Amino acid sequence: MYYLTAALFFPPVSQTNSTGILALGGDLSTERLQLAYANGIFPWFEDGEPITWWSPNPRMVLFLDELIVSKSMRNILNRNIFKVTFNQNFRDVISNCQNIKRDGQNGTWITNDMIEAYCKLHELGIAKSVEVWQDDELVGGLYGVDLGHVFCGESMFSTVSNASKVAFIALVNQLKKENYKLLDCQVYNPHLESLGCREIERTDFMEILKSK
Repeated sequence: MYYLTAALFFPPVSQTNSTGILALGGDLSTERLQLAYANGIFPWFEDGEPITWWSPNPRMVLFLDELIVSKSMRNILNRNIFKVTFNQNFRDVISNCQNIKRDGQNGTWITNDMIEAYCKLHELGIAKSVEVWQDDELVGGLYGVDLGHVFCGESMFSTVSNASKVAFIALVNQLKKENYKLLDCQVYNPHLESLGCREIERTDFMEILKSK
């Protein structure tokens, strides 16, 4: 386990432990966050814990052409009951991701410090959001870090059925138009798998990440 100092540095991701933890400590400065994401590393910790930096193996990703859109989801999209925007309400999206109740979780890993750190990244055009609206109300969305060829998804929320799926599909379609190579989803969950995401070896992920 590596303990970070004030120096802007991360050890190689090959030094992660068996759970995917690479390092503890450091800070959430824009410089450190940019360095982390560029090297396949992201922070994930709860309030009151030290900042914990991860690079899991395997890595959950979506190859954009493998997106699965069910027949029922296509029907919802065709009905145009949702409106989708990009980068219009980043702070509201990340705040909703913080506050939404999730099955099996007592709290959230999106601390107030995390919100401020990612809002600063958003001001620099690095962190981006997708918003989903219904009757002029924000009902879903997602945010992540944009590396220009890989989009690193962080979290999504939904207050009505299917709104987060609409955000996810809209993001993937936009990434395909702009010839991105990959959507990084970090760690496995069955919801992501249902959308076409799958796990790959970290070495394969890093090769894609470094191939601009």
